[in-house]
Amino acid sequence: MTEETRQALLKGKPSNPIITDIKESEEDVVLNLSLRPKKLSEFVGQREIVDNLKVSVQAAKQRKEPLEHVLLSGPPGLGKTSLSHIIAHEMNSKITATSGPAIERAGDLIGILTNLEKGDILFIDEIHRLSKIVEEFLYPAMESFQIDFVIDKGPYAKTIKFNLKPFTLVGATTRTGLLAAPLRGRFGIFYNLDFYKVEDLSRIVKHSARTLGIGVDDLAAEELARRSRGTPRVANRLLRRVRDYAQVANIENINAATAAKTLDVLGIDKAGLDDLDRKVLKTVLGAYSGGPVGVEALAASLNEEVDTIADTVEPYLLKAGYLKRTSRGRVATKLAFDHFGIKYEKQTRFF
Repeated sequence: MTEETRQALLKGKPSNPIITDIKESEEDVVLNLSLRPKKLSEFVGQREIVDNLKVSVQAAKQRKEPLEHVLLSGPPGLGKTSLSHIIAHEMNSKITATSGPAIERAGDLIGILTNLEKGDILFIDEIHRLSKIVEEFLYPAMESFQIDFVIDKGPYAKTIKFNLKPFTLVGATTRTGLLAAPLRGRFGIFYNLDFYKVEDLSRIVKHSARTLGIGVDDLAAEELARRSRGTPRVANRLLRRVRDYAQVANIENINAATAAKTLDVLGIDKAGLDDLDRKVLKTVLGAYSGGPVGVEALAASLNEEVDTIADTVEPYLLKAGYLKRTSRGRVATKLAFDHFGIKYEKQTRFF
């Protein structure tokens, strides 16, 4: 926390950081790792997915076979990476983690695949961002645990087949629609993670608070959960910011009033919307009279990347009912008008 933000917190003056754009410090990254559940029994929420994974893992262990390839989809921060590490722990396997953009050439993937032992887990985050060449190179590796690579060129070119040890690929994606059908079809297990309920997030906040040694009462945990956009990663981030305020203000036990005051100063309103969420909604309501508006036009109006709107902001606003998609573009709902105290009329303008 910067000195300027601390002073604003102590004086009760609002500051306007965009929470979704905050880059996590090295300490935050380490804390995120420490707060992750280690076993399926510790994982809160996504009950149906967890129960089905328990069955799949137990069956694979009884057959002494690697788990089938797993594809996890859903908005950022819902637990895809945590589940991949839990799968490795439950299968007593080593996990190798990488991401789609990091694998630029087929040669990079060869090095990773040939170093995997039997039953190892290969986790590829943002798997939809694999290049076409790398993606096609992955098909035989997933299907028959073999890779084919060409040596030499022209008339001297030869194809060499290399056998891999059976492994499990766990892919995570925020954009399932961008996955090629042949790649998607090679995953035996597919789960879509949804936003969390307030009661589940409240349990996560209380567990994280105990891990961090923070005193948080039930009402404070519920307040944090309600403003966390249905996302555990956001809940843990807000908990750390409330902890900062409590530390500077010499508050030992965080209550609902302390949590609410801190979140108000951070620009997180009672609906869990941050500055960027409100900017998006205000633009749709004001500049486009409630819509419809295409995501490209919306991103241009806000001077933001299309991916930021589509991956970070829009999923929660759609789920919470503030926006809806139509064939002509995004449209603000009555809930969005009500949130800003605007009369719900088709031609109503915000400005």
